[in-house]
Amino acid sequence: VEIEEERLKYLEFVQLAVIHAVVYASKIYGYAKDNAGPLKPGVETIEDALKTVVGPAYYKFHDIPVEVLKFVDRKVSATTKNLSIEVKKGGVVETASGLAKTAYSKLEPIAEHYAVSAWHTLNQLPLFPKVAKVVVPTAAYYSEKYNQTVQQTAEKGYKVSSYLPLLPTEKIAKAFNSPAPRADH
Repeated sequence: VEIEEERLKYLEFVQLAVIHAVVYASKIYGYAKDNAGPLKPGVETIEDALKTVVGPAYYKFHDIPVEVLKFVDRKVSATTKNLSIEVKKGGVVETASGLAKTAYSKLEPIAEHYAVSAWHTLNQLPLFPKVAKVVVPTAAYYSEKYNQTVQQTAEKGYKVSSYLPLLPTEKIAKAFNSPAPRADH
């Protein structure tokens, strides 16, 4: 019996983007490893140690991002059904705006909780805090650049920019600096 894998209806592009990013990162890593020269045995030793330490955690948690994406995709599906019903009843713009705000207010705390929980779990892994100290400032820098670009292009009159969301950088920083989350969600 063939089991049909549940496909994402609205957010499949996110899953595809992540797959492409992983493939490219893997290619870059492979290239760097192949060209490591005399450092290659050391790289392989570290790689084997990481596989031993991180492997069990990966196998335990590797389905979580997909499940969260499926959950959000189902919520988008339910919201779009509600949206189509409400649009027929009343004004399109007011309804869409209200539903978007409702969906955001309901999903934001859940997404924030899962992000903080994942962050704290990852911080317990060896070497992750050191990697995060390098990656997080870069991500913060580019998040600010994105926000500035969106604001500047919106001010210049580009209509598309006025619809793009700004990244809540302060809220993200606060969430990832908070103590470990409680298990009440």
